[in-house]
Amino acid sequence: MKKTYSFAALLLLPILLSQIGCQQETLNPLDEQLIQQMKTSSYGEGVSYYQLPDSDDLENIPQDPKNPLTAEKIELGKLIYHETAFAVDVKFSGSMKAISCATCHHAAAGFQAGMAQGIADGGTGFGVQGEGRVVDPLCPLDSIDVQETRTPSLLNVAYQKVMRWNGSMGATGSNLGTEARWVGPAFSKNHLGFEGVETQSIVALKGHRQNMDPAVIQGTTYKDLFDAAFPTVPVAERYTNKMAGLAIAAYSRTVMANKAPFQEWVRGNYTAMTDQQKQGALLFFGEAGCYRCHNGPSLATEGFHAFGTKDLYQNTSAPIYNTSIDSIETLGRGGFTGNAADMYRFKVPQLYNVRDSPFEGHGGSFGSVRAMVDYKNKGIAENPNVPANRLSPMFVPLGLTEEQVDQIADFIDNALHDDYLDRYVPSSLPTGACFPNADAQSKIDLGCN
Repeated sequence: MKKTYSFAALLLLPILLSQIGCQQETLNPLDEQLIQQMKTSSYGEGVSYYQLPDSDDLENIPQDPKNPLTAEKIELGKLIYHETAFAVDVKFSGSMKAISCATCHHAAAGFQAGMAQGIADGGTGFGVQGEGRVVDPLCPLDSIDVQETRTPSLLNVAYQKVMRWNGSMGATGSNLGTEARWVGPAFSKNHLGFEGVETQSIVALKGHRQNMDPAVIQGTTYKDLFDAAFPTVPVAERYTNKMAGLAIAAYSRTVMANKAPFQEWVRGNYTAMTDQQKQGALLFFGEAGCYRCHNGPSLATEGFHAFGTKDLYQNTSAPIYNTSIDSIETLGRGGFTGNAADMYRFKVPQLYNVRDSPFEGHGGSFGSVRAMVDYKNKGIAENPNVPANRLSPMFVPLGLTEEQVDQIADFIDNALHDDYLDRYVPSSLPTGACFPNADAQSKIDLGCN
């Protein structure tokens, strides 16, 4: 039968053909090369191997089967994560009800700290991206809450089975077989059987001096939020740090940089990246071999490597407190497992939004992504305390030109940067408190009453 077309359809035909032509034109030779290169780097799976799911696509977000994701749990976790009113076990009176998880992992800094060493209890101020936080002069230095390694990013943690730079948090993945090391207040929480995101979230509440204050829960909508998130949990166990930690973990798993230009490109928008960024991606997934460690949707594998970077106590870019050469944290994975082969090996970090806080590496010793790429390219260890025979066999000179280093840095800095992380931040809290900090100086910096 002969097909007939309406007059309206004939009018639309040139427009449709024009759109098809534009779509074809956006796939240039660089895109074609990159698609082929990523098929190789993904071991045959192709571009889709690198796609992050939407944050409300709960079925496709990796999750702990012991802590299934629900919208109610995620909403509760988002609020507790930013809530300052639960900071009731602080050592410094000025931090009472004034700090939160987001104090050191906030959206403005790519869910990292905005400084080389995050300061929770005992700190004051915020600045613009958290860079203005300092130790309160009235707080004794032995009372401040700081960590002995650089604050890692919360972004894309759904793809991590274990947490912390040494991978010590979590009962699954690479921690299977390390049960003998699960002793002490923090490590013993691995016996709960959760993955790293859940374990770390439970441990962090107490470790960072927060507690589910019954007065706060009962006096606000938090009670209803807990009830909705954990309807089958006995009331006696429902409003606890454990449940709060599970809610925070659920929220954390949804915090993904899935609106970065590279993610748009992966979804088929071939104009989302510049040609220079595509050149950088070609190197990243090809000649430079970055994908050997940084692979998958979050561009972070579960591996641990010794690249001889400096430890936090060696950082000279900012004041560093309460860490030293004698810290077990300087031994990396080996400090946790006790295995000689693991000494000085640190967890592979994810690579999205790293430019938001210019302190790269577990010791925060690099002031930019380009400096880190240049360091990897030269392949010369900067930390004299790391024996040469402990360095990763992948830490060798790459022979890249200055232009190629620039291209890779552009890809990481800009194509992997999600400009819209504020979507993960609540507009307000059930308590009405300021966040992520509520000390006097932070309120001024944040314009919060």
